[in-house]
Amino acid sequence: MSDVFALVLLPYLKVQNANAISGPLTWGFPSPTAFAGFAHALERKFATELDEGFAGVGIICHHFEPQVFQPPGRRTQVFRLTRNPVGKDGGTLALVEEGRVHMEVSLVIAVRDYKSEGDGKDLAERLHHAAQGMRLAGGSLLHQEGRRYQAQWWPLAGDVEGDARIFRRLRRRLLPGFALVQRDDLLVGHLAEMRATQPESNALDALLDLSRLNIEPVVSQADEADVPVKWEIRRKPGWLVPLPIGYAGISPLYAPGEVENARDAATLFRFVESFYSLGEWVSPHRLNDLSQLLWTQETDAANGIYRCINRYSESLANFKEQQNG
Repeated sequence: MSDVFALVLLPYLKVQNANAISGPLTWGFPSPTAFAGFAHALERKFATELDEGFAGVGIICHHFEPQVFQPPGRRTQVFRLTRNPVGKDGGTLALVEEGRVHMEVSLVIAVRDYKSEGDGKDLAERLHHAAQGMRLAGGSLLHQEGRRYQAQWWPLAGDVEGDARIFRRLRRRLLPGFALVQRDDLLVGHLAEMRATQPESNALDALLDLSRLNIEPVVSQADEADVPVKWEIRRKPGWLVPLPIGYAGISPLYAPGEVENARDAATLFRFVESFYSLGEWVSPHRLNDLSQLLWTQETDAANGIYRCINRYSESLANFKEQQNG
């Protein structure tokens, strides 16, 4: 990416009790909006040194431990919940379900510029130090000692071949782990396939069909008499997951203070609902360039769209065209 000056790697951040419920339909790994918000809050702390700020954040997961258990006699898992705080009379309050997860992640933050007299390595260390006192997806960052957990500064070469060489070295540092990317191309393609036989299908149908476990009969045996039907699990094109990536407006913009009990009385207000897409977990060694890794923020206030986007699908298509050409 031509506007990126350097990369800051915050490796193996150990997060305790992060939020595992990012939307009304799904639970699991936190939404990319949580990591984009974390990077934005970190950027604001260093606004005087970063004139143009950050250009995106890459998300790599190394360990994921949801806080769930399976009650005896049940096939489903439930969250481990706590009943707190107590009321004024010492009694318990209504239980609000919360999903928590312990995880270990690495973040790759793209820096657009850095013109301070200090060293870039010093900036990376100070970013890492500031991050230790922040919340990531609602979870607490635990302090880790050792070279493995030290922040790293990766200046880019400024040319295509040099940047590609540096990115190849960086992605090896991210192993073992999986990078979260967006696969809206698979969602669009699957919706077209479903509409060929089910014209009334919509994007939600396609998302659910790609996300669930589908066990289907083998077509070649289904119509044969006296032959037991064989059932198989439908194979997926990758490790696909439903992914909340932002919010879509469902109301007009209201003036600051017009809506009662709003969190911020000085900012425009709008009612929204969750915006979903399709994500995929990909091993970092399969990424071809930096644009496939980074998540950026996109706002279209006129149409009420506030979301995070990842260019993996677009970049992958361009890479395949270059290889075929």
